Amino acid sequence: MPPRSTRLVDSLDDDDYPAYTMGRAAEMLGTTPAFLRALGEHRLIAPLRSEGGHRRYSRYQLRVAARARELVDQGTPIEAACRIVILEDQLEEAQRINEELRTRGGPQPDTPAPQTPGKS
Repeated sequence: MPPRSTRLVDSLDDDDYPAYTMGRAAEMLGTTPAFLRALGEHRLIAPLRSEGGHRRYSRYQLRVAARARELVDQGTPIEAACRIVILEDQLEEAQRINEELRTRGGPQPDTPAPQTPGKS
């Protein structure tokens, strides 16, 4: 058996690799292609396009879409659901950065900023 291409294996492990067609993504989420298009219109996800112009979704985008679907299924309007998911993602990123700064010994929020001599 010939050795497998490491590039192919790398793309399969990549959460951002646009591996799923619109139809397959909709099937996996139990929704419709129209729902996925609406998420794009509300700028929650921006699928990449294949050479033929077809939308392609990554695993990360499918997780984001699944969270939006949960909110819509609970009665949240799609526009509000998209905004909520965007804010949740921003909060998670900010928390990750804060933790990274803490572990590297960066300035703590409760620590007063150092004063420059002669300035108050």
